[in-house]
Amino acid sequence: MVKERARILVVGGGYVGMYTALRLQRRLKRQLDRGEVEITVVTPDPYMTYQPFLPEAAAGAISPRHVVVPLRRVLDRCRVLIGEATAVDHAKRAVTVTTLATGEEGTGGQRLSYDHLVLAPGSVSRTLPVPGLAEHGIGFKTVEEAIGLRNHVIEQMDIASSTRDPAIRDAALTFVFVGGGFAGVEALGELEDMARYAARYYHNVQPEDMKWILVEASDRILPEVGEEMGRYAVTELRRRNIDVRLETRLESCADRVAVLSDGARFPTRTVVWTAGVKPHPVLAASDLPRNGRGRLRCTPELSVEGTTHAWAAGDAAAVPDVTAGGTGGEPGRECAPNAQHAVRQAKVLADNIVHTLRGEPLDTYAHAYAGSVASLGLHKGVAHVYGRKLKGYPAWFMHRAYHLSRVPTFNRKARVFAEWTLAGLFKREIVSLGSLEHPRAEFELAAGGKPSQDPPHNPKGSS
Repeated sequence: MVKERARILVVGGGYVGMYTALRLQRRLKRQLDRGEVEITVVTPDPYMTYQPFLPEAAAGAISPRHVVVPLRRVLDRCRVLIGEATAVDHAKRAVTVTTLATGEEGTGGQRLSYDHLVLAPGSVSRTLPVPGLAEHGIGFKTVEEAIGLRNHVIEQMDIASSTRDPAIRDAALTFVFVGGGFAGVEALGELEDMARYAARYYHNVQPEDMKWILVEASDRILPEVGEEMGRYAVTELRRRNIDVRLETRLESCADRVAVLSDGARFPTRTVVWTAGVKPHPVLAASDLPRNGRGRLRCTPELSVEGTTHAWAAGDAAAVPDVTAGGTGGEPGRECAPNAQHAVRQAKVLADNIVHTLRGEPLDTYAHAYAGSVASLGLHKGVAHVYGRKLKGYPAWFMHRAYHLSRVPTFNRKARVFAEWTLAGLFKREIVSLGSLEHPRAEFELAAGGKPSQDPPHNPKGSS
């Protein structure tokens, strides 16, 4: 039995936030019905994004609606509040939240009180002070960015097809991706595949006219799949005439010219930034202990170190890897901030909150890393799972099978599988819907208003 009424506040609606709340509402169903427990989820978006499917959504293999999971549907026993946590005062058990209504009300953020806090705000893109990046860079962390990038790539092909200026054509058909991790490599592989296919419908654009460039600061890509598979991935990408530049950095992209540390200069209208992530800013606006990288210091039980009733997991948490010492690894190592750990940590975190409410001993999080899979485009991939190395079609098939098993809810599994099946029977869609990003532009012009200046010169487009 729960000893006292508990208000549980979950900050974040990503992997950890959604799975923690989902497990809590299942394990505390009776208490929720009796009003003994209250679960509130604060999230900036009303859905959880399954990020491993973003590259396929960008390539048009999966509908963007099926990459996200509606939180109000799956968390039907929780209160879902759409807003952004801006500060945490754990000493007073309160979180400051700004919602869509606070700007209209003019009253500032509202304070939510809690008895148990789950901090799972995830991460944000880690950027560097590269000249021109803020003006011209494109991120790849959200479904909106993924679909926007797809529209942008097709739009650049339209520009190249219609212009008479060879300099504009060359810049439009040059695509620079910065970052050789999962996001950068998979996005590049899928979009290059998509653009190569789309080129057959352009009378004056050939696949060899396009330049695809991957810039990575270290000496390898996809470090999670191992050195051998990383070298294979580089070979496979270069075989497709993709320019992979290792130990190279982006120095500037001002004036639509990508300047690299090796001296190369590429006029381009597309710079995709996937060079890592950093902890969410709300962690710095809290009174909870953090490590040198800005993540919350946590115990193996997923409570925040030195506190009570504060919990964390996923990208925001530095969780000790208790399996490292016994497997020849380094003692004191932390769990990698990836989806594989986040989903499993959420289960233990939710169980430990229930144990705390019932006065029971807590569980320790222990999970040995199983390996990684990565897609390099349609029917191409690399995998290193449980010590076994796969490449090509088998790795690509394992990539799809694994992520199909991991995507939340049977509804999403069925829809994604159906889309993959239909994609094998019919041709790809190569339509750009950039006007969706500025839906009122045409009406504003018709009504005598001024066209949007963001983006300039193209009120209906995405670039």
